[in-house]
Amino acid sequence: MEYLREVALSRAENARLPAESRKQWAKLSLEVNARMHGEGSWDQARMTRQSCGLRTMIIEELGPDPNDSDWNPAAVASDIMSALALTPLQARELSVRWQDRPIEQIGLLRRIKNVTAPLERLQHHLPPGSLHDLALEWLTVRNHLP
Repeated sequence: MEYLREVALSRAENARLPAESRKQWAKLSLEVNARMHGEGSWDQARMTRQSCGLRTMIIEELGPDPNDSDWNPAAVASDIMSALALTPLQARELSVRWQDRPIEQIGLLRRIKNVTAPLERLQHHLPPGSLHDLALEWLTVRNHLP
């Protein structure tokens, strides 16, 4: 399944293809991505990171679509926030002297850093408001995560 996801992803990234074709390939990649990961925390974080990263790339390159949750910046940001097990304050507190933390907590902080990566590019597409403010807060916290 990983091969199918990667092929669909490469087509979605291909700027020579028409926009609608790229979106269809991206939808296929998203569908495969959702089916191929297990329920473990690392699998779920990887699935969210890959999904939200692809959705953000399509939003950046082809423009947002408020009528399609896959290409709606607020929906993508909400999906990222829903995948996080901690608040920004909790993550920031855990990041202090993270090297001395148990491996499980370090792993949690790494997953949060990975999952929040698309916010760097997505923030510019979010309207002013609480979701945008939360995205900016997470971006500040990311700088302190391992």
